[in-house]
Amino acid sequence: MDEIITIENLTKKFGKNAAIDNLSVHIPRGKIIGLLGPNGSGKTTLLKILANLLMQYDGEVLINGLKPGIETKKIVAYLPDCNFLADDLTVMDAINYFNDFFEDFEKDKACDLLARLGINLKSRIGTLSKGTKEKVHLVLILSRNAQLYIFDEPIAGVDPAARDLIFRLILENYNKNGTIILATHLILEAQNILDYAMFINGGRLAIFDTVENIKNNTGKTLDELFREMYRYGDVSVCTNY
Repeated sequence: MDEIITIENLTKKFGKNAAIDNLSVHIPRGKIIGLLGPNGSGKTTLLKILANLLMQYDGEVLINGLKPGIETKKIVAYLPDCNFLADDLTVMDAINYFNDFFEDFEKDKACDLLARLGINLKSRIGTLSKGTKEKVHLVLILSRNAQLYIFDEPIAGVDPAARDLIFRLILENYNKNGTIILATHLILEAQNILDYAMFINGGRLAIFDTVENIKNNTGKTLDELFREMYRYGDVSVCTNY
């Protein structure tokens, strides 16, 4: 299996508490992986390590064979779970900023996607609704020709009617040779676009397998399995894994 990410015995502590606890996983290239778990399970910590925002940890993390750092930032497109654009910027300012900063950014693609979403390039970020801001952030990330896309709750503020459109945009516009890691609580909406699912709890890996295998082994959709596994905070209810 051609891997984009190799993680071995990863542990990240904040004080005495382990946000990630001896986690090992190998993530294949060219797939869409759903990172699933309840609040506090370690999802955001893991994504920040991959994005090289958290640099002190135990264990080994490799992206395309390299430790997270300056070189991996060139091939990783990271969308955090918070706004990162200043309110006084226009949407066009944000596009130009990305165009100057990232060699793999496709400016025309960003302008086209924003036009499809009906977003005015002259609008200032601070005047946009929460959902529209999230769309702008998502488009900027998708307009990079990255090898690894990391999305941390990318559409939490988007209204339900727009979610199918957003997932369709992701499927149609990311680099097909790249890999997506998508952390989301909107499992019902997301499960149809995922190739793999990675369930974590308490910073530990519970399941990592193809969506097809998980469905065959449990007889449940990802959404049904998630609700069963985390209903009582006990992942051991998933007896087939």
